[in-house]
Amino acid sequence: MSEKEMNSYRFISGQEPSDEMLSQLMTEVTAEVIARRKKADEEYFSQMKRNVAAKREKWAERINSVVNA
Repeated sequence: MSEKEMNSYRFISGQEPSDEMLSQLMTEVTAEVIARRKKADEEYFSQMKRNVAAKREKWAERINSVVNA
């Protein structure tokens, strides 16, 4: 199926997509969802690592203040 045919199709057109069209649409959407999920996971774990580092620093300061008091 040509890219022009794919780009011209709209779900709201009242016309059902062909099996080939539907398969291609689902493949493209799946790839996009996987990429977005991977990016979201990376951002989530990156933020989690920053939060852990900040907590460790805070607790290290508290421990040092008690030890050196």
